[in-house]
Amino acid sequence: MKKAVALLGGPVQLWPKDLKDRILVAKKNNDLIFASDRGSQFLLDMGIVPEVAIGDFDSLKKGELAQLEEYEIDFRYSHPEKDYTDSEQLFKVAFEEYNVDQLDIYGATGGRLDHFLLNIFTFSKSELKKYCEKIRYIDCQNIIMYILPGVKKFQAVAGYNYFAVGNLTAVDDLNISGAKYELKNYSSANPFVFSSNEFVGLQPIVVSLQSGEGIIIYSKDINRFYTAKKPRI
Repeated sequence: MKKAVALLGGPVQLWPKDLKDRILVAKKNNDLIFASDRGSQFLLDMGIVPEVAIGDFDSLKKGELAQLEEYEIDFRYSHPEKDYTDSEQLFKVAFEEYNVDQLDIYGATGGRLDHFLLNIFTFSKSELKKYCEKIRYIDCQNIIMYILPGVKKFQAVAGYNYFAVGNLTAVDDLNISGAKYELKNYSSANPFVFSSNEFVGLQPIVVSLQSGEGIIIYSKDINRFYTAKKPRI
């Protein structure tokens, strides 16, 4: 199985805390490292050189782009006014040219809401939909996957307390079994998410649907503590 990792340009604060370690492990395992636009500079800041860099690189300063171009990287330059976004072009190159079987994507969530929604719905496009079950969007709080018609089993992941199932397109006969809250024979023409479901012990959750495209989300709460500043007198 050919595995790969991709870093997009999403906010650093939403990355998993151990992202650098994850990418270094991937590189050690000879997994391919892809980067889209600003993600290329993020990788260089970590001391990691991607194999493939894609985008118009409009978010990089001239000095940063020049530094990136010093390395032996498969560059794919795109025009700012184009039919595909940088991330869509990355996905097409990864699956159609490098024949990747599994792609973990970081930096795809947070920041501009239009970018986040675009990334989520990207794999509903006809030319990319066939690859949707090969990818995972991962941030500090979520693991997002897709499901096409058929029956799939999902195992609990340590640290992720919640499991959600939704539909991005019209679906027929969507079922959830083995979870705390089960669902039978759900069909709808409208997108919807059944959130905050939970695993029951070590029992896998089984999700099936007859037609359409579903989304799977593992998630967890993150406690953040803020210290209020004293008001000036």
